[in-house]
Amino acid sequence: MSPTRIIEAILFGGRWLIVPVYLAMLVLLGIIVVYFVSELAHALPTIASITENQLLIFSLSLIDLSLTANLVVLVILSGYENFVRKVAFDESDPRPEWMSKIDFSGLKLKLLASMTVIGAVHLLRSFLDVANETDRNLFWQLVIVLAFGLLSLVLALTDRVEHKE
Repeated sequence: MSPTRIIEAILFGGRWLIVPVYLAMLVLLGIIVVYFVSELAHALPTIASITENQLLIFSLSLIDLSLTANLVVLVILSGYENFVRKVAFDESDPRPEWMSKIDFSGLKLKLLASMTVIGAVHLLRSFLDVANETDRNLFWQLVIVLAFGLLSLVLALTDRVEHKE
């Protein structure tokens, strides 16, 4: 075997070094789930006495956690499939439809879109609780959401131009 082939085999095999990162992200997903359930269990005893605004803020907090969990799953599965190896499924456990459709470009767009939505939900939660927020904090949250949204738009446009050629 030539030295070039050996180097290429080592480099190609190196993709497996990212697998512990994906496994650690499963731990992160577990932490998010435990935190979600904890927040829900903590709120249930007081649910009858909270105001509508407090209920909206609580709901947005749980939606934020759910979107974050979805983002972690998306990164784990599509990252593994794009960078390590294709995932084999049997007939009893069919592959989610989105997995075969997300390439690296699509993953970037989905990540940015998810981060934009998470930021927007957080911003809405802050506006609902505006009495406890500073103008500076609200301003920077708005700037971040707009920046992610603009970046998503630019990436989507560049991908569209790239795929037309």
